[in-house]
Amino acid sequence: MTAFALDEDGGTSHNLGLVATSPKHDAKTIGQAIDRIASSIARHHAGTPRLLLLGIANGGLVLAARLTGALKRAGLKPAAGTIDISFHRDDIGRNPIPKEQTPTLIPFDVNGATVILVDDVLHSGRTVKAALDELFDHGRPACVELAVLVDRGGRLLPVAATYTGLTLVAGDTEKVKVRLDAANPARDTIITESAAARSPSKIENRKSKISSRALAS
Repeated sequence: MTAFALDEDGGTSHNLGLVATSPKHDAKTIGQAIDRIASSIARHHAGTPRLLLLGIANGGLVLAARLTGALKRAGLKPAAGTIDISFHRDDIGRNPIPKEQTPTLIPFDVNGATVILVDDVLHSGRTVKAALDELFDHGRPACVELAVLVDRGGRLLPVAATYTGLTLVAGDTEKVKVRLDAANPARDTIITESAAARSPSKIENRKSKISSRALAS
């Protein structure tokens, strides 16, 4: 079952979510969700000067680019950039900085600007907290909002999205994987993968390693 909730009262939280327990979301559904986010941003920021969309690297980069394009087609003039959270993550000791790190790129002074942070999935809230830490290292915006394609629940920090495209019900052991194809949106996918679905591959890998060792001996 699906349900749409559009907030027209001008409040600060505009949950545009499609609530679903199904893990299947095709490119059309994803495209519609992105269009709803862009439409809501355009309504609330039609007259906002110095509007800046910052994609959180790396999951939010393609989404930020699409939202920026949609807003420009709607007549707004947003600037776009990226936020690298590598040095503000609280799990950096367990997860080293990847080689494909995308550096922070902010096209103008953030002091007094209206900033919309953009990410693909909102889960614990830790990524957003790290993005805020990085952003405020560069200045003090007038306002910071958050746009996410998927809110999967499971918050560990008091973080809420201002604009949400899809709301999924996902368990603690499930992983929501969003893949937005920069070249071809028709290939976009969202997959909810359970621990049970992931574990066989790990088991098979272990069996393969054991077999290889046995053959080598």
